[in-house]
Amino acid sequence: MVRQMKIAVLVSGGGTNLQALIDYEKSHRDCPYTIALVASDRKAAFALERAKSADIASEIVSSYAILGAEKAKAASRDEKRFAISDRVLSLCKERGIDAIVLSGFLTVLGGAIIEEYSGKIVNLHPALLPKFGGEGMWGHFVHEAVIASGETESGCTVHLVDAGCDTGKILVQKRVPVLPSDTPDTLYARIAPEEHKAIVEGVCLLAQMI
Repeated sequence: MVRQMKIAVLVSGGGTNLQALIDYEKSHRDCPYTIALVASDRKAAFALERAKSADIASEIVSSYAILGAEKAKAASRDEKRFAISDRVLSLCKERGIDAIVLSGFLTVLGGAIIEEYSGKIVNLHPALLPKFGGEGMWGHFVHEAVIASGETESGCTVHLVDAGCDTGKILVQKRVPVLPSDTPDTLYARIAPEEHKAIVEGVCLLAQMI
């Protein structure tokens, strides 16, 4: 049997895309990956409950958990970002992680992890990159921007992570129409099922690449 790629899934919220990865792994005997770690930069993320229910090891990698309350309060945004990135790198090395999947992870990774896992990190973005990417473009902010621009099409993108923000090589895109009556919530509801497909496809593609 071919060894499965061991992945760490990084989350910040509800974890519906994490659930898609869990469900695919459970239902496909030939799944090319196994989820070995779930890490969240938000203590209250429901994704942690999904990991617990699936008996997957999980860690909280918030700046408060890493630096302590006083240092975290005084730390700059970049100090927090690099502290989280370095902690994730340490956890991945400890657990023999082959690849990293950013599934709604709100911290932009930086520093040594980008180099050490070059070509082995994928991110799911809720728009058709290169449009509507970059700092501040996440969640409902993306959908608001898409609607405000008058775009007739949106979707989601799975891409490799590099030193930029949403700038790496595109692996998978799924498209949906933007309707004249759309709100950010209705547009998200149309994109979400496509995200679940895209993230699985993207991770399976990554398994072939590394």
